[in-house]
Amino acid sequence: MVLIFKKKYRDSIPARFFLFNNKRFKNSGGLWFHVCSLGEAKALKPILSELDSDKISITAITHTGYDAAKMYDADVRYLPFEIFLPFWVKPQKKLIVLEAEFWYLLFAVMKAKGAKVILLNARISEKSVKKYMRFYWFYKKIFALVDKIYCQSEIDAYRLESLGGRNIEIIGNIKLAQSIYTTIIYQKPDATVLTIASTHEGEEKIILPQILKFINSTKTKLVIVPRHPERFNGVYKMLTEFSKKYNLTLCRFSDNKALDCNITLVDMMGELNNIYNISDIVIMGGSFIPKIGGHNPLEPAHFGCKIITGKYIDDQKELYKNVYHVQYVQESSLSDALFTCKELPPSYIAQSVDLSHVIDELRK
Repeated sequence: MVLIFKKKYRDSIPARFFLFNNKRFKNSGGLWFHVCSLGEAKALKPILSELDSDKISITAITHTGYDAAKMYDADVRYLPFEIFLPFWVKPQKKLIVLEAEFWYLLFAVMKAKGAKVILLNARISEKSVKKYMRFYWFYKKIFALVDKIYCQSEIDAYRLESLGGRNIEIIGNIKLAQSIYTTIIYQKPDATVLTIASTHEGEEKIILPQILKFINSTKTKLVIVPRHPERFNGVYKMLTEFSKKYNLTLCRFSDNKALDCNITLVDMMGELNNIYNISDIVIMGGSFIPKIGGHNPLEPAHFGCKIITGKYIDDQKELYKNVYHVQYVQESSLSDALFTCKELPPSYIAQSVDLSHVIDELRK
């Protein structure tokens, strides 16, 4: 029950497991998109902008995914726990499920109600494939219910086919088609802006000691953006101790947006692209501890930032293949990588994805 009191679970758990404020969709006979979290919800934008919004429904699992989906002109819900699905769902023309959300009962119920089941941006990571193969008999049943698979890469196609997937088409990662934009233009300080983006629990303590030499020997403003808002206060407490120890000034972004302190904690949601826009160097969080899988490098690359990432990027490998001039480092090499940035050109996105035939298929 402690989870209920955490902000990120406060709405999702009652909605998913008790159907609290989580009514059935208003419409039937349309397109139902299911996403897990923030990244997948944002990736839908170039597709949804081309479809009739009157017939669009979206489910999400996380509160960040739900909030991102609410920005669309669509009917948005949390996906209920599987036992509720047979009486909760309404018949839809097509169910479109993103990435690695393989839900047997969801697929079975929607097939029984006459829907076509489509996997979009499908992937199976290297760390997951062995687990899936151990339960081959189960995943074969899941993929037997899927009519069409649009996957990210050749290796994903091979893994999906090995598990019983059929009618597979490689289209690349649909995140390459998303629009990347700022909502506010901030004034860049007269200094190198180094941003540590989308950090998870423990990463600040790993990264900060490694970059202290660079901060102290260059004219640098450090910006730290935790991935989850419930960590803002804890990270600020840790940064307070760190800044006092090394005689550095510290500000909260919500109090001071000038970035005139040595360290600024971004304690507001929806600001990351605005920060990338004025950043020179970005260290990607979620890549210095295992099990997270890394985060999307397209956004900092779009703004020409010089990108440094750790080795744990299993979930983002296909995206990184399309971003040039990235430094891949161990944590012990962070300091050297930062000093090397001066000699390197900005990162950039090398390719894009054409979704026109996918959109045509969804319109049928």
